[in-house]
Amino acid sequence: MSFLFGKADSSATPKSESDMATQNIQIRTPEEAVARIAYLASDVIVSVQPSQGQDSEFSSHLKRYAARRDPGLVAKTEGSIPEIQSVRHNTDPLLSVFALIRSGRLTAVTTTSSILLPSIAHLYKLANYPVVIHVSLYPANFPDYSAITAIRNSGWTFIQSESLQEAQDMAITAHALAVRSGKGVIHFFDPSACSNDKPIVAEDASSFRDLLNLDDVRRYQASSVSETGIYADDGRVVYASEQPERRPSAATNGLADSTILGAASKAASSEGSDKSSQQSNSSAPPSVSSATTIEASPPLVTSEDIYKYATSIWTQLKAATGRTYNAFEWSGPATADKAIFVFGSDAGLFAEALDAAKPDDIYAKAGLITARLYRPWLGSKLLEVIPKSLKRIAVLEQISRKTTKWGPLLIDVLTSVKTGFGGVEIVVGHQLGYITPDTVDQALRGIFQNLASEKPLQNLEVGKTSGPEEVKSYGLEKPKLETAYTKILDQLFGNRVYIANALGAKNAGVSSTIAASPEFGFGSLLARKEHRQRFVKQAKQAASTGSFITEAPVNWLAKWAASAEDAKKAGEIADDVIARLETDGSQIARDLLSSKGLFRKESLWLVGSDAWSYDLGNSGVHHVLASGENVNMLIIDSTPYSERAAADAERRKKDIGLYAMNFGNAYVASTAVYSSYTQVLQAMLEADQFNGPSVVLAYLPYFGENDSPLTVLQETKKAVDLGYWPLYRWNPENENKGEPNFSLDSERVKNELKDFLARDNKLTQLMRREPVFAASLSQDFGTEVRAQQKRKARDAYNQLLEGLFGAPLTVLFASDNGNAQSLAKRLGTRGRARGLKTVVMAMEDYPVEDLPKEENIVLITSTAGQGEFPQNGKPFWDAIKDNTDLDLASVNYSVFGLGDKHYWPRKEDRVYYNKPAKDLDRLFANFGGKRLSEVGLGDDQDPDGYQTGYALWEPQIWQALGVANVEGLPEEPAPLTNEDIKLASNYLRGTIVEGLNDPTTGAISASDQQLTKFHGTYMQDDRDIRDDRKAQGLEPAYSFMIRCRLPGGVSTPKQWVQMDDISNSLGNETMKLTTRQTFQFHGVVKGKLKPAMQAINRALMTTIAACGDVNRNVMCSSLPTQSDYHKQVWACSKKISDHLLPSTTAYHEIWLTDDNNEKTQVAGNAVQDFEPLYGPTYLPRKFKITIAIPPHNDTDVYAHDIGLISIKGDDGQLVGFNVLAGGGMGATHNNKKTYPQTGRMMGFVKTDEIHIACEKIMLVQRDHGDRKNRKHARLKYTIDDLGVDVFRSKVEALWGKSFEPERPFHFKSNIDTFGWQKDENGLNHFTFFIENGRIENTADFQMKTGLREIAKVHKGEFRLTGNQHLILSNVADEDLPQMKELMKKYKLDNVQFSGLRLSSSACVAFPTCGLAMAESERYLPELISKLEGCLEENGLGKESIVMRMTGCPNGCARPWLAEVAFVGKAYGAYNMYLGGGYHGQRLNKLYRSSIKEDEILAIMKPLLKRYALEREEGEHFGDFCIRAGVIVATKGGQDFHDNVAEEDFEDE
Repeated sequence: MSFLFGKADSSATPKSESDMATQNIQIRTPEEAVARIAYLASDVIVSVQPSQGQDSEFSSHLKRYAARRDPGLVAKTEGSIPEIQSVRHNTDPLLSVFALIRSGRLTAVTTTSSILLPSIAHLYKLANYPVVIHVSLYPANFPDYSAITAIRNSGWTFIQSESLQEAQDMAITAHALAVRSGKGVIHFFDPSACSNDKPIVAEDASSFRDLLNLDDVRRYQASSVSETGIYADDGRVVYASEQPERRPSAATNGLADSTILGAASKAASSEGSDKSSQQSNSSAPPSVSSATTIEASPPLVTSEDIYKYATSIWTQLKAATGRTYNAFEWSGPATADKAIFVFGSDAGLFAEALDAAKPDDIYAKAGLITARLYRPWLGSKLLEVIPKSLKRIAVLEQISRKTTKWGPLLIDVLTSVKTGFGGVEIVVGHQLGYITPDTVDQALRGIFQNLASEKPLQNLEVGKTSGPEEVKSYGLEKPKLETAYTKILDQLFGNRVYIANALGAKNAGVSSTIAASPEFGFGSLLARKEHRQRFVKQAKQAASTGSFITEAPVNWLAKWAASAEDAKKAGEIADDVIARLETDGSQIARDLLSSKGLFRKESLWLVGSDAWSYDLGNSGVHHVLASGENVNMLIIDSTPYSERAAADAERRKKDIGLYAMNFGNAYVASTAVYSSYTQVLQAMLEADQFNGPSVVLAYLPYFGENDSPLTVLQETKKAVDLGYWPLYRWNPENENKGEPNFSLDSERVKNELKDFLARDNKLTQLMRREPVFAASLSQDFGTEVRAQQKRKARDAYNQLLEGLFGAPLTVLFASDNGNAQSLAKRLGTRGRARGLKTVVMAMEDYPVEDLPKEENIVLITSTAGQGEFPQNGKPFWDAIKDNTDLDLASVNYSVFGLGDKHYWPRKEDRVYYNKPAKDLDRLFANFGGKRLSEVGLGDDQDPDGYQTGYALWEPQIWQALGVANVEGLPEEPAPLTNEDIKLASNYLRGTIVEGLNDPTTGAISASDQQLTKFHGTYMQDDRDIRDDRKAQGLEPAYSFMIRCRLPGGVSTPKQWVQMDDISNSLGNETMKLTTRQTFQFHGVVKGKLKPAMQAINRALMTTIAACGDVNRNVMCSSLPTQSDYHKQVWACSKKISDHLLPSTTAYHEIWLTDDNNEKTQVAGNAVQDFEPLYGPTYLPRKFKITIAIPPHNDTDVYAHDIGLISIKGDDGQLVGFNVLAGGGMGATHNNKKTYPQTGRMMGFVKTDEIHIACEKIMLVQRDHGDRKNRKHARLKYTIDDLGVDVFRSKVEALWGKSFEPERPFHFKSNIDTFGWQKDENGLNHFTFFIENGRIENTADFQMKTGLREIAKVHKGEFRLTGNQHLILSNVADEDLPQMKELMKKYKLDNVQFSGLRLSSSACVAFPTCGLAMAESERYLPELISKLEGCLEENGLGKESIVMRMTGCPNGCARPWLAEVAFVGKAYGAYNMYLGGGYHGQRLNKLYRSSIKEDEILAIMKPLLKRYALEREEGEHFGDFCIRAGVIVATKGGQDFHDNVAEEDFEDE
C-alpha cells in the first residue's frame, strides 16, 4: 500500500539531461517542499508567521530563497524574485491577498490551519481567484482536521497530501490547478505524518514550468479587477474552457487553454454581464439552438471541470515522474468486502498495519480509502475506485466536533454510496484520536469488530482523545518590551489593577487564544463587576445585622460602603476595615476577608494588540465601547514607522482612537512610553478615573519581539515627531469643566500643526476659487510640490543667466559637514568671475531629467558612513544609479571627492575611500559623458587636507573650459572663521535675539550657533528622524542642549528639584549628568530656550561659559569620606570658576530679561562690556580645568588643559596644588597631526595663589594658541610647539612668580566608590550608579521620580561625579531610615553590577550630537551585557576594568585614558583602543580599526579569558595588555599614533 502514499522511488523516475540541475537539492520537510513550489509559482507569497520575530516552518525557507535572489518561474520580468510579505497570524492575514490577486499578481499563502476559520468571510470572496493556500494542519503533533471540514463549502478546491513526496507533487498540482481553473485551491497536509520520510529531490523545473502553462499565467497577470471593498461582491465568476482537453505529448503540457482568459476578460468587461451570469445558480449554460444567432453564455466552472483539470495535471505528472494520483485513492484487495476511509494524520500508519495483517486478523484483506481531492466532493469518482465487492466502510475522522452527531466526511460518504450503484450496505462513523504504532493494531481490531457486528455503534472514539504536549508556536506571545505598559499599570494602581485577559491566566476549558480576546475579557470584567457589587451588598448587610463580636467593624464597614465606588476613598479605608475584621474573628468577618481584595475598587483593564484594529478583532472593541461600561482598554500597536508605507492599504487597519471618539462616551488617549513616560502616566490615571469605557492606545514599534530598546526608541521618535503616531488625550468629561475635550501632547507636531492649518486654510480658499487646481493642490505636499519647486528654482535661475555670455557650468554638491558645499559655492563664485553662467545647488534639489541637456557639469561630494553618499546626495544617486535611459554623450563633466585615505586602514576596506566620487565618475562615463578632467580626490591626510588635491584639480577645470588665463579676477574674501565671528559679535551678542524671535524656523544662524555655545547652549537636531523629516520636506527637528555651570558639581536638594522641573516642562523629560560634573538638558525647542535659561537662573545657577572658547565648568573630586577637606578644595574650584568667568553683559541682556526687556536677574552680577581676561576674541579654543584629590583621580586630572592635584599638609588641611598643564582629549581619526595628550607637570602652587596661576596659564594660551587652525588650537599643541620649559617660563614671567617643585602624591583609582560611606564627621554618603549619567524614568526603573522624592526630603547636598554618577551627601544617622526606605522603593539602592559596568562611561552621541559617527550612550550598556557572561565565566565579574565609548574622536567621555575604549568611526563601527592606565595616567593606543560588534566580541572574549589566566597579582587590564605584548605603551600624545597594533596598509 505504500504506493498510495506517494513513496514510489523517485530515483527510478526518467529525467531529461537538461533537468538535472535541480536534482542536487535535497528536500527534507513538507514545509520546505511546499515553500519552494510556492516561491517558484507565485508573484507574491503571504507568509503567515507566529510573530514578527519568529519564522514559521515555511518562512525560514522562503526568506532563504529570497536572500539568495533565486528567480521565480512566473515573474513578468526574467530573473525577478517573488515578493514575500510576512504577516502575523492574528492580524487578519488574508486581508493582504485581496489587493494582490485583484491586481493580476499570482498569490500564494503559507500558513497553519489556525487562521482558516477566523478568515472564513474572506475565503468565500477569494474562492473565485487563483489563490493557493498551503495549510500545515495544527497542532503539529495531533492536528485537528475540523479546520478543513468547517470551511469545506466555501467554494475552494481542496487537495490533501500525506507524505513528503506528495507534499511537493500536490503543491505543484495546487498551483497548476489554480491557474487552470481560475479558482482558489487549498492544499493541506499534516507535517507530522512525514516526519520519518527520507529526503527527496527537488521538482523538475522544466516540467513544472510546462504544468503551469506560462501563457495562461501571463494572461492573468495582464488582467486586473477594478478596486472594490472586500465587503462588496465584485461580481467575479470563473468560466470553463470551451476548448477540448489536449492529450499530453512531448510537444504539449497536457493542459487545455486555461479558463483564466475567460475569467480575466469577463472581469474586465461590463459589470452587467458579470452580475447576470451570477444570478443563475445553475452551472450549466442554457440550451441554445444551433440555428439561432444568439450567442450562448460560457459555462461556469463546475466540479466536473475541476476534476478534469486535476486529472490532466496528474496525467502529465505521471508521464514526467512515474507517480500516479487519483481523486480518491484505494489500497487493498480487489475483492475486499470491508474498508476504512481515513481522514486524519494516521493514514500511513493504518496502511502499514493493513499491509502487515496476519491471515487470522479480523482486518485481513481489508482495504483503505483516502481523499486526495477532498473538494469538490465527487461521489461518483469514489464509487468508481472502490471494488464492487465492498459492503462495509468504517469512516475515521480526526476532527473535534462538539456540537454535531454526524461527522462531515461520514455524511459525504453516506450520500455517495446511497445514491450510487455500489453494493455498500453499512457505513459507520468513528472519531479518530491519537494513534501510535503500538496501538494501531488494537485500534483496527476494535474498528473492524464494531464494523462486523449486526448493529454497529456510531461515533465510537478510536485512540486517545489528546496527543502529546507541544510548544504552541502559534499561541499569543507578549513581546519582552510590551511589559513596559503593564508595569506602569502595576506601578500606578498596585494590587488594585485587574487585567481580565492577561496571557497565562488560568481559565478552565478555554483556550489561551480565546481567553485573550476582547470579547472574553469583556465578559470576564462584567462578571467581575457583578461579583464586587454583590460583595458591596454583602458588606452593607453585615454592617446592619450586627453579627460581629466587636463593634469596630460595623462603623468602618458603614464608612467604607458609603465610598465603595470611589476608588481613592475606598482604597484609603480598606486597610483599616481589613484590620478590624481580622481582629474581630467572627464568621461573618472571615467570610468578608475571603474576598478582601474587593474592598479596593479595582481598575479593570483589557490588554490587546493592534490585531484588534482589524476586522476579526474589532468586534470586541465595539462591544466595550457600545456598552458604556466602565472598562479600560490598553491596545498596543507594534507597526514600526519605517514599515508604515509598506503596509497593505487593503488591510484597512482601523484607527481605533478615531473610532472610539466618534462614540462620544469614551475616554481616548494615544501614548508612547518611549516618547513621553509622563504622558503615559497621565493618560492611564485619567482613563482609570473616567466613568465609562476608556481606550489607551500605546505605541510599541518592533520588527521582532526581541528587538532592543534602542530600536524601539528610534522607531517611536520617528512616528511621534513626524505625526504618524500623535500623542493626544480626549476626555468628554472636560466639557463639563469648561475645558477642551481634546489635548494634543506632541509638542513638535503641535507647533507644526499650527503652521499646517494656516497653510491649509489658504489652500482650501484657493481650491474653492480655482477648482481646476484642486486635485494638484490637495496632493501630498512632499511629492508634486517639491518637484515643482525644483523646476521653478531652476527655470528662474536660467532666466537670470540669459544675459551672460559665457559657457554654462552647473555645480552640484553633496555635503554632510559643509566642506563640499563650501567648495562648490567657491567654485561657482570663481566661475562667475571668469564669465561662466554658473549654477550651484545640492544634488537632491537638481531635476535629474535635465542631465542630458547640460553642457558642463561638475559634481563635488564628501564621503559619509561606509563609503556612502551624504544625505543630500542620496536622492540624486538613487535616481541615476539604475537608470537605463540617460544619454550624456553631449555632456562634459568632472567629479571631485572629499575623503580620508587612512579612515580605512584595512586593505579590504580601501574601496570605501572616496567611493561616492569614484562611483559618480564611473557612472557618468558609462552614460557617455566626456571628462573635463580626471576625478579629483581630496584626502584629509594630505598636508593641507582635501585642499591639497583640490588645488591640483580646479585649474584643470578652468583649463578645459578655456577660462584659465582670465585677467582682473576680483580678490576673494577670506572664509569666515570662528575668530571673525567672535570679533564681530559685540561681546557674544551677534544676532542671537533676532534668531530667537524668528518664528519661521526652529534654528538659528550658523554664526549664532557658534556664539550660543558661550552662553551654555548648542543647537542640535534629532538625527534619529533627520532622514524621515527630510523625505517629508520638513526641516530637521532642531532643538537645543543646555549645560549648566556648576563648579565642583555640588547641588542643593532644592536645585535638584528645580532642575527636574526644567527637564519635565521645558526639555525632553530626562537629565544628563555629564563628565564635567554638571547638569545637561536636551530637546529644548527654540521657543522654550529663554524660559529654560531663566528657570536655571532662578535656581541660583547659570549656563554662561559652560561651553565655548572660554574656561568651562571647573571640576572637583567628590571625595565623600573627607567632607571637611572636600569643602576646602571645592571652595578653590568655585573661586577659580568665578575668577575666570567672562564679563560680558550679553548673557543677561539676551536671556534674563522679560518681554519688556526688564532684567529679571537672580544669580550672577553683570558688569560693563569689557573683557579684561579674554579680550574681544576670547580664547583660541575651549579651556578646561579640573581638581583631583589623591588617592582618587575620579576627574581624570591628566586629561585637561589644567589639572590640579590637591596636596594635604601634615595638619590635614589643604596647602596647595601640583599643577599639570596641556592635557586634552580631542583628536581626528587618522589625522596624525591631532592626538590626545596628558598634562605636563608645571610644579606646585599654594592655595591662595592657585586662581592666579590658572589665569596666567590661560592668558599664555590666549596669546600663543593657534587661532588659524582650530584642530591645532588647544593648549596641548601650544605646549608641544613651545616646549614645556619655554611654556613654563612664559607663565612665570607673566605671573611674576615661579612654580615650586611638585609635592609627592599617589593615585590608586579613577572610578567612583559605590554604596554607603561615612565621613570623618559621622555623616553618611551614598554613591548611586547612574549608567552613563542619564536620569530618566522607564517602566522598569523610576529613577528620576525616585531621586526627586529623595531631594524633597534630603537635608544635605548632592554631588555630581566626573564619572557621570551621583552622590547623596551629608545624610545624618537619624535620616538614614527614611533615605534607605525611599531608595529601596525606587530601586536606587542597587549597586550590584559588574565591575566593568560600574567602571564604564559614554558620551551622548546619537541622536542629538551633530558630531557623532556612531552610537555611544545608547549602545554601550548593550555591549557590556554581551560581555558580562564571559566575565563571570572567567571570574572577572567584580573586576574593575575601565571601558569608555564615544561616538566620535572628540573625546567627551575621555576614552583615550580608558583601559579599553571604543571610538565611533561609522554607524555601527568603532576603533578599538587598549592599554590605558587604570589611574588615568597613561593614554591607550589603537588596536583595531572600524570593527563591528561581532568583531569586538570575538576580540574581547579571548582577551578577557587570557587576562584572567595570565595576570599577575593586582595587575590591571591595561597594564596586562602592555606586559603581554598585546599593545605597545603610549608614552605621551606625540607617540600616540606610533607602533599601533593594526598595520596601516597603503594603496596598491
